[in-house]
Amino acid sequence: MLAGLVIGALMLSPALAQALVVGGKDFTEQLLIAEITSQFLRTKGYDVQSRTGFATTGIRREQEAGLIDVYWEYTGTSLTTFNNITDKLRPEEAYNRVKTLDAQKGLVWLAPSKINNTYALAMRKADAMAKGISSISDLAEKVRQGERFRLACNIEFYLRPDGLMPLQRAYGFEFGHENVVRMGTNTVYDALRDAADIDVGLVFSTDGRVAARDFVVLRDDWGFFPSYLLAPVVRQRTLDKHPDLATHLESLAAKLDNETISGLNSLVDVHQKPVGEIASAFLRSSGLI
Repeated sequence: MLAGLVIGALMLSPALAQALVVGGKDFTEQLLIAEITSQFLRTKGYDVQSRTGFATTGIRREQEAGLIDVYWEYTGTSLTTFNNITDKLRPEEAYNRVKTLDAQKGLVWLAPSKINNTYALAMRKADAMAKGISSISDLAEKVRQGERFRLACNIEFYLRPDGLMPLQRAYGFEFGHENVVRMGTNTVYDALRDAADIDVGLVFSTDGRVAARDFVVLRDDWGFFPSYLLAPVVRQRTLDKHPDLATHLESLAAKLDNETISGLNSLVDVHQKPVGEIASAFLRSSGLI
């Protein structure tokens, strides 16, 4: 009799029937989002496994292969890296385009958050002011005039179709191979702060270290970078098994914007707080749990 009740309960609670795998990439914002999502879904009765530390192309392969059920992706990344679209689109247009294209691959883009985490080039504020540089076109003009600037960027940006080479072509300048130093994403922020021979760093616009370390983000005045709205992307087969998952994830997305995620990123990267602790505090303060 007891066994029958247990089986019946499981049948009535699909969230408990099979573990969901929540994925994340290898930088702070993604680690936070994955942990927030995992903790939140556990409060809704899901058995959740978390797998993080992926490169962009790696996590997408895992999801398409059915090894990751949900992770949060940026519209600009899917547009350029996964679907080879280089059209200049408004944020809503970009979202609708990737939603349509990825649906053909069995992936569902749920309603996006208000986070738009674009790539950006940054300089130390004092250096930028001294050189009269406030935009990428200002930087490009200085380089064309013969000034030497050294860039620190991660390996992914060096290779991406929305990365360094296309950026230089769009703005008509070139740092020079010898002036591009490739390193880990987190190391870029340290190098830009501490290394006298690094002049420009590739940063994320929602990273809390930009303001904390007195960097200035150079304006993308020619609009090279697409919008990077962040949204939960779920396998269609997973949603078929757990249709209530969409409602939960979209309620979480509605609580996230640039100011919020920048603050959370700063707590981890600047104040050295544990990701799990910050995720729990956010869920409580936002009323999600």
